[in-house]
Parts: sequence; C-alpha cells; structure tokens
Amino acid sequence: MSVLLSKWVLGISAILLTTIALLYITGSKSVHSEVVVPASLKLVWAVLIDTERYKKWNSVLVPLEGELREGGEVLYEFHQDSDKAYKITSKVVQVSEETLLNQRGGMQGILTFDHRYQLEPTHNGTKVIIHEEYRGIGVHVWDPAPVEAAYHRLNQALKDRVIEVYPQ
Repeated sequence: MSVLLSKWVLGISAILLTTIALLYITGSKSVHSEVVVPASLKLVWAVLIDTERYKKWNSVLVPLEGELREGGEVLYEFHQDSDKAYKITSKVVQVSEETLLNQRGGMQGILTFDHRYQLEPTHNGTKVIIHEEYRGIGVHVWDPAPVEAAYHRLNQALKDRVIEVYPQ
C-alpha cells in the first residue's frame, strides 16, 4: 500500500512541477507607450533623469529614494490610477546617455519587470518609448492594461514638462 501511495505522490508531484514550469516559461506580457516630444534628445533626457523635480510633473512613477545610476536601486511609488498606489523597487541595469534607461525588478519566478525608457531622434524632435516586459507565473492572472494606460499618461506628462521647461 505504501509503495502505491508513494507512486501516486511522485506522479502528482511531477505533474504539479511540470505545470508550474510550463506556466513560468509561457508567462510573458508587455506594455508599450510612445510619444514624440518637440525637443532634442538632450533636453528630453535632462527632464527624464532629473528625479528631484519629478513631483512637479510626474504623478505616475514618483521616486522616493535612490539614484538613477547603473547598479543603483530606486524605490518608486507607482500610481496606476487615481486610487491605487504601489511601492516598487527597481535596480538600474543600464544608463546610456540620451538613449536608454533600463530598470528591472519584481519577484523572481512570480512576476518580474524589465522597464525601458528609450529615446530616439526624429525629424521633429525625440520619440520617447516606454516599454515594459513582464515574466513569471503571475502574468497569467494579471491584466497589464491599467499599467499601459498609466505609462501613456506618464509619456504625455513628460512631453508637457519638456515643453514647459524648454519652450520652442
């Protein structure tokens, strides 16, 4: 009887572990937002990395502590919408002057994020791309649409702030 029971336990455990592995491997979603700012890369970058003044224009992703430097950690208060705010810690993995700011965080295996601000020159200014990839078993039960809407608001606020600080 105990041999039969242990075979059942091993079989169920194998099925459970396989299911968890498949959920992790297939768990991927992303959000994306773009805006063209009528200013140079240099001016847009200056506003984007000036976290001391974020509270004047950025009501979506407000840094509470830390620095935007490679290897640094930043604690943010993320306002997904008007009545929900979350504290999120990210690690700054890459800073390429006037081009890319890349941060990562989350709970490994459950839900992680890879957040990128990319700046690209255009004929009429700078395209700002916010792109975030999510991985983990949690993405199967999570809807990223409110985050994408928040990043659209963030991009518009960045554009408005650059125009306010550096009028053409």
